Amino acid sequence: MSPDRQVVVVGAGPAGLVAAIALARLEVHVLVVERRAETSSLARALVVSTRSMEIFRGWDLEDEIRAGAAEVEPLGWAALTLASAEGTEVPLGYPTAAQAAKVSPTRPAWVPQDHLEPLLLGLLRSLPSAEVRFGCELVDAKASHDGVQVSLRMGNSNFEELHAEFVIGADGAHSIVRNLASIRMEGPENLGEFHRVEFRAPLSRIVGERRYGLYLVSNPSVAGVIARRGAGDRWSLSREWTGHGQLRIVDADETQLGELIAAASGVHVLCLQIEAVNSFRIAAQLAGHYRQGRLFLVGDAAHRMTPRGGTGMNTAIQDAYDIAWKLGWVLRHWADEEILDSYEGERQPVGRHNVERTAQPDGARQDVQDALPWDLSGRLKHHWIHDGAKALSTLDLPGDGFALLTGPDQPQWSTTTLAPGWRAPLVIHCLDAGTAAALGIEASGARLLRPDGKDAGHWAIFTNPLAPRFEAPCVTSNAEPPLLG
Repeated sequence: MSPDRQVVVVGAGPAGLVAAIALARLEVHVLVVERRAETSSLARALVVSTRSMEIFRGWDLEDEIRAGAAEVEPLGWAALTLASAEGTEVPLGYPTAAQAAKVSPTRPAWVPQDHLEPLLLGLLRSLPSAEVRFGCELVDAKASHDGVQVSLRMGNSNFEELHAEFVIGADGAHSIVRNLASIRMEGPENLGEFHRVEFRAPLSRIVGERRYGLYLVSNPSVAGVIARRGAGDRWSLSREWTGHGQLRIVDADETQLGELIAAASGVHVLCLQIEAVNSFRIAAQLAGHYRQGRLFLVGDAAHRMTPRGGTGMNTAIQDAYDIAWKLGWVLRHWADEEILDSYEGERQPVGRHNVERTAQPDGARQDVQDALPWDLSGRLKHHWIHDGAKALSTLDLPGDGFALLTGPDQPQWSTTTLAPGWRAPLVIHCLDAGTAAALGIEASGARLLRPDGKDAGHWAIFTNPLAPRFEAPCVTSNAEPPLLG
């Protein structure tokens, strides 16, 4: 049966939008359905990680993302109140600007989800092979050997049936795709309740040069976290609800909220504007599987994380990017469906690590040397290549297919082709001696990369009449040397 859409993505949060963009960039016909009427108006996640920013940099979104970001170091500051002169710097697992410059062509961005989502949506809508429907809900998905029969509902009574080759469930913690796939979540589903008030107030003048992303306030009357919500004086105050004499943020009136914010700030707050109040329960759960046949899970549908450490959205973005390019290869007939088996094997360990981290009471505190390898997840080392006035990162070399990076003794690789069974495009980059040495490539050697910058030699063997058979080693994040010295 000819599909109406090659891929249906359920959910238009960051994970769903990233998956759809990556597919549409490969000219895959993708439909995104979202039961909400529009993208979220809440700040939600507040930081885009190094690796996530590398993906967005490759899509020319970096400048637009940073336009809504706070110019801060992605660290925490622990003190009695926001105005306290004395405090302690708290590592959150994200590199500072100086640290990021050693390992990446970009750096983390302290930017709220309500700024990021519209940018992703705008990019998606600009791609010819993509369609987005808000106010549209998945009702059923029946998978068979040749595709998925999808049932959609628009409004209360308008139904549509269509045929897709694959479905990606990016539909959150209560995923209908996960339920239809009969995949169970493992781990505690109720670790507590958090309350948050989002507001505008001139707090920048209070913190002065202490420009951090999070401020951990220890004042006993209002212990919690004050966070920047991107550019300007947009802030939030969050704290875990214990029920022991606490004022419930979600039940407080504006006067009470003002008093709470003043106590956390340490000064009387003028020109306070309350924008939103919300509550959410936190969990630390992982899906037993990320795939059931032609149904795939990404983001909160695959893993539920607490806000500690800010890994939830970034893990979701990288899940989505991973499965999307692999599905794209299958649908472009560049690879057989066996490639899809690698999705769960590569992404579930990262999800498990981050779920376990955020379940710890001190999960937000982590040294960058421990956290960064899990974010970069074994991708190629960054090294600047200077070609006249233009500077490229080695991370700019992978394309839509395979990329072969060779040492300066290039001629023996010039006629290299992929062995039968692999039909992805192959580009060859001959590196200068300094770049090759930085990447650990011998002068007569080579390294094969996937589109995500990870080693792919264990996937494909080359045929070359001038060179011996070549198979590069597989490099994992745990095998990487220290990233920061």
